[in-house]
Amino acid sequence: MADSALTIRTIDDDDLPEFRRVFAWSFLDEPVDEHRWLKVLELDRAHAVFDGDEMVGTGGILTRELTVPGGVQARVGAVTVVGVKPGHRRRGMASLLMETQLHSIRDAGESIAILWASEGGIYRRFGYGEHASSLSMMTMPTRMPFHPGVPVSTTRIRQVTREEAMPFMREVHDRVRRTRTGWLSRVEQSWEVHLSDAERDRGGLTSYRYCLHPQGYVVFRVKHESDNGGPKHELHVRELVCETEQAYADLYRFLLDVDLAGSISFFTATDDPILHMVGNPRKVRQELTDALWLRVVDLEKALPLRRYQSDVDSVLEVEDPLCPWNAGRWRLTVKGGEAVVTRTDDPADVSLDVAALGSAYLGGARLSVLARAHRVVEHTAGHVDALSFAFLGAHEPHCPEVF
Repeated sequence: MADSALTIRTIDDDDLPEFRRVFAWSFLDEPVDEHRWLKVLELDRAHAVFDGDEMVGTGGILTRELTVPGGVQARVGAVTVVGVKPGHRRRGMASLLMETQLHSIRDAGESIAILWASEGGIYRRFGYGEHASSLSMMTMPTRMPFHPGVPVSTTRIRQVTREEAMPFMREVHDRVRRTRTGWLSRVEQSWEVHLSDAERDRGGLTSYRYCLHPQGYVVFRVKHESDNGGPKHELHVRELVCETEQAYADLYRFLLDVDLAGSISFFTATDDPILHMVGNPRKVRQELTDALWLRVVDLEKALPLRRYQSDVDSVLEVEDPLCPWNAGRWRLTVKGGEAVVTRTDDPADVSLDVAALGSAYLGGARLSVLARAHRVVEHTAGHVDALSFAFLGAHEPHCPEVF
């Protein structure tokens, strides 16, 4: 329950200086004149919470397209810059902000909300499902050979300037992201944010290096390291995007063979095939973390958006106190990959809350695993397994950028 003294409204240009300060302070950061996220902030979708005249909380929504299973482009509300000023927490401010955002997203005709969580214990209670997509932090030594079956072409890979690389990267990314579950559309300003290269963004590393293949590209920084044996620099990959499997093999081979480098680090998909391409996969280190959290805002519209792996006919009983239009029993009928969703009074085959549905929506979490975690309850034998398989995709969902 939100404190009755709190109010919330969208912001305008006059509010931006204070909005910037409150958000920076909420993350124990220093306010600066040009926060990079200001480049993508949509004022008519940004909210501030006030205690009287004092701004004490912030939150924004970005208009994006998310690729969902089946290569379908779903318009989503991407939630960002959520913060509460120190000294004002635990007064229901997040609840007020989240509820306002969910209604705003539905009113905009979007049926899905997504976010990256700075703290893992907050957002499930607002209906967001964790591990809707996951990330693997992968580190490997250079010079590792591929197994003999991996073809590497003689295509030349060119290092170019940022200005030369950008038009090509925009075109390749837009084609590829439409085929990859979990990838997002980018507006012009989001490229600037994603590849921000000011000195304060580098963390002691070099500026970005841009290397182009005719069917792909890779962007990375270098951390200079050496010992008595000579240089052993670290390559920190920001983005590797390929239209073909050949380009993928070529670009990875390029990275593994960079002179003076000793290792490669990359936040990548959990099913990145490089693990199975190298001759000694034990040398590849992986650390798993959550990435996208997904919230089904309008179940009746969201479930038919995506495609499914198999036919299924199940009644779902969904719990959703924040979005009561989602609550109740729904019959999910899938034929030929396409779903029809209708309200029903029939007995439930499966019960779950909306956060569990969000975790499973992109195929990132299996409903069968969530059932073992006591997040999903099966009433009719076999339905959890059938639904688990239907919700899977051909590839693990992956979102390569924080927003």
